Amino acid sequence: MLFRHHFKPVDIHGHLPYSLYFGKSHKKFSDYNQERSERMNLTWDFPDQCDTVDEDGDLPLMTRWEKELDTYGIDVLNFLTAKSNDQMAAFIKANPAKFTGFAYHPLEREDAYEELKRAVEGLGLKGYKLFGPLTDIEFHDPSLRPLWTYLADRKLPVLIHFGLLGRAGGIVSHRNINPLSICRVAREYADIPIIIPHFGAGYYQELLQLCWSCPNVYIDTSGSNQWMRWMPYPLDLEILFRKTSELIGAERIIFGTDSSGFPRGYVYRYLQEQVKTCREINMREEDIENIFGNNARTLLKIGQPKKEANT
Repeated sequence: MLFRHHFKPVDIHGHLPYSLYFGKSHKKFSDYNQERSERMNLTWDFPDQCDTVDEDGDLPLMTRWEKELDTYGIDVLNFLTAKSNDQMAAFIKANPAKFTGFAYHPLEREDAYEELKRAVEGLGLKGYKLFGPLTDIEFHDPSLRPLWTYLADRKLPVLIHFGLLGRAGGIVSHRNINPLSICRVAREYADIPIIIPHFGAGYYQELLQLCWSCPNVYIDTSGSNQWMRWMPYPLDLEILFRKTSELIGAERIIFGTDSSGFPRGYVYRYLQEQVKTCREINMREEDIENIFGNNARTLLKIGQPKKEANT
């Protein structure tokens, strides 16, 4: 039992099936990726995709996700990506009380603004997901003004991945890899809640600087945060949570796991590790509940779960 008073967490960061294409690479890179992925599976005791017997493999995808959330006491899981916005909407309709979703399509599309408006008003999606290292246009390009204005007018959250992208052998250099590349937009459109996941994924200092400048920037805790091991100075979850909460407050930290599919399923281990860290640094219960659910409820405009009747 991780929480008091029957509190149930909200996870801001999940993924439905989608694809990322980084371009063709040499076999040496794919072998390197596979070797490090196997090492990570062993480190975190994750199931191997090929060797695992998947007992629920014949169940519909969203039925499986419902079972996972019920098993681990998760109130709501917000999905960031799917193969299309229409598919996202169709999936979350399986149980709108348990699932929410963001629009996910490139800024470079000529109809990016129109598609976002359709996804929000027609499909009921609650925000917008982008990858900085996959976005070639500058975020403050004048052509994007209608899109940013629309998000600001509706106070819709935008979650943008910055920093290292992909597993070993992935992207480490790009014009929009640094969180500071969104600074001009964040300052001009102060009503847009901008969420940066994975504590900046290698750009933690720059992310803190962005948060210092822009009070509408939030930090998402999702993933294993393996990028910490590739920094030239010591970092761990305790440092990240302590420093982040000291500087920007718990009200701007949002829990996520980066759960993305089966047979691994919901990555409860990440939730356990993060809650353990917050308790070990003696965070207040109110702050813990804000980080692990209530901040997301505010941004996603969803209510508290109904209290179960006493039996």
